[in-house]
Amino acid sequence: MTDISDAPKAARADRRDKSIAAAPNFDLLAGVSLRVSVEVGSTSMTLAELLSIDEGSVIELDRAATDLLDIYANGTLIAKGEIVSIDGRYGIQVAEVVAPARGLEGFERRA
Repeated sequence: MTDISDAPKAARADRRDKSIAAAPNFDLLAGVSLRVSVEVGSTSMTLAELLSIDEGSVIELDRAATDLLDIYANGTLIAKGEIVSIDGRYGIQVAEVVAPARGLEGFERRA
């Protein structure tokens, strides 16, 4: 089984019961604010290239327009998603959650 959707339903239910929401002290942490950000892409450039940017300049990023975007909470990759428009505002629809069963192990930390 390589995908969570392939796992038996009973196994998924057991994992949910052991989630952080079921932990006795979850209520203490539930109100903590986190900074959630979305990364569209990135690039490297020299200082000269950066200083030459002007109105109308285009900066090429390291992703295709069809790639999923990274969703970070306090600099830690938590999910991937795609841009949606809701009542004229941007939003992100989560397409996949990154490593939900492994806790913080394996999460990428953005530098």
